[in-house]
Amino acid sequence: MPQPSILSMLHGRASLRPHDVAFTFTNYEQDWEGIRESLTWSQLSRRTFNVARELSSHGSVGDRAVILAPQSLDYIAAFLGSMQAGLVAVPLPLPHRGSGHERVSAVLADTSPAVVLTTSAVTQDVAEYIDAARLDIVPKIVEIDSMHLDANGESGSRITDLPSIAYLQYSSGSTRQPTGVMISHGNLQTNFEQLMRSYFAGTTVPSDLTMVSWLPFYHDMGLVLGVCAPILGGFRGELTSPVSFLERPARWIQALARSPHTWSAAPNFAFDLAARKTTDGDLSGLDLGAVLGIISGAERVEAATLHRFVDRFAHFNLRDEMMRPSYGLAEATVFVAAGTWSEAAPAVHFDVVDLGAGRAQRCAPGKGTALVPYRVPPSPTLRIVDDNDIGRECPPGVVGEIWVHGANVSDGYWRKPPEEQTCFGATLAEPSPGTPDGPWLRTGDQGFLYEGELFIVGRIKDLLIIRGRNYYPEDIETTVQQITGGRVAAIAVRAGDTEKLVTIIEIKRRDAAGDEAVQQLARIANEVTAAIATEHGLTVGDLVLVAPGEIPTTTSGKIRRAACAEQHRRDEFTRLDA
Repeated sequence: MPQPSILSMLHGRASLRPHDVAFTFTNYEQDWEGIRESLTWSQLSRRTFNVARELSSHGSVGDRAVILAPQSLDYIAAFLGSMQAGLVAVPLPLPHRGSGHERVSAVLADTSPAVVLTTSAVTQDVAEYIDAARLDIVPKIVEIDSMHLDANGESGSRITDLPSIAYLQYSSGSTRQPTGVMISHGNLQTNFEQLMRSYFAGTTVPSDLTMVSWLPFYHDMGLVLGVCAPILGGFRGELTSPVSFLERPARWIQALARSPHTWSAAPNFAFDLAARKTTDGDLSGLDLGAVLGIISGAERVEAATLHRFVDRFAHFNLRDEMMRPSYGLAEATVFVAAGTWSEAAPAVHFDVVDLGAGRAQRCAPGKGTALVPYRVPPSPTLRIVDDNDIGRECPPGVVGEIWVHGANVSDGYWRKPPEEQTCFGATLAEPSPGTPDGPWLRTGDQGFLYEGELFIVGRIKDLLIIRGRNYYPEDIETTVQQITGGRVAAIAVRAGDTEKLVTIIEIKRRDAAGDEAVQQLARIANEVTAAIATEHGLTVGDLVLVAPGEIPTTTSGKIRRAACAEQHRRDEFTRLDA
């Protein structure tokens, strides 16, 4: 009997619940109040088959179908239709006009697609991206919105023997060369079951659960939460675009309140933005008491951010236990572990010096580094392993690399040589009783177990080593953000025969000008320098104050620290304090 796939689940729902709404997308581009468009399960199923029928003449089973289109219901149809045709879907971001297209060119070259799906409004831009990639075989450009998406009939569009790879999830761009994670239908189904067991353990999932999301469809969390989970779970999806959220963050909070039993997710920065930019007037007459959960993921979860968010919306009945800090990565499809945060069980504080030395030593609240706890999941299997390539499990309280084992873990990276696949297929030297020796995924993230809970401290590659001591950039960035409130990048750069700390700090525009502005910047610099010295015992080698948007980030909002270091080396930051 064939394994269930997202496609079989879609068509099954279309058969059983044809007239129920599957997705609603609100477009704010032409109307500030938004134009809503909905698709029922039967309509979505029909569009999936019609896209697949069109694509069947442009590629063979296993060929790649790149999606380069604005976020919309057409994007979802392109994603599902590609897989229905037996092609490997490759969801990508559509670059902003005038921005570089190097990442898109790199992915096009890596995937050699048979077809690129887009919409008529951006066809010319997409053609230019394809020309710039200089491919040996030029893919066919197909406009999704020019198809007869709602035509009846499905003849010739049903592929019974789907390729094992459902889609390629490309990295969000923290390195110069994007890397495609091969996600199978089995990976997706398994990970959905794992996350549902974790988030809804001991509870019944309401039949009217609504997934609210503005996250980009090309990012792992946005794709799984906004597109895949509604189909696999039979939930309704209430969707919009990242730009719509950034234009007016209150739209997200309003959507959470207007639908029954909502569930959502966002990276850490979005919670701060929504808390600052949403007014009481925006939520007049609305109530957040029916929100079931909001995932905080995609970057290290900061307890202070969760506190500010809950405190801001508490009088609209947002409860602290609704916040669900989560950890995952694309190589594990998306989900690994989750926790429940509350004021009654807040973050745990650990001594900074001990953490830098690889030990977890608890300290008094308000001191040290505040870390959010996660439950150790029964599935996938998780272990903390030493960082010295020995492959032995670390005892509780010792910092090591997080390793993951389970059917949600990808088989590897698309078309990468073995030397670039070393994070997959790892084995433990002396596995503890009941622990498989492999294959394990080496996540590249550091963490530890303490009193039965998981704590995550940061990326191994981002670790700062200054005067022989280890520092986690997230800790320093959190210290600075408490003063400035904006994005911060902490990096270590070479200075002679040693390393020095450099902080790049985005400063919000202020009304002051002339001497007063200079004094404000000097005051901020003094406060930041003193705070880093006090909290971390470090001297700042260079403090760079820049305008908002200057720090390079990935498409999901993560700081590209390696790019920051290179930009600093070339003296390419435009300093406000120059």
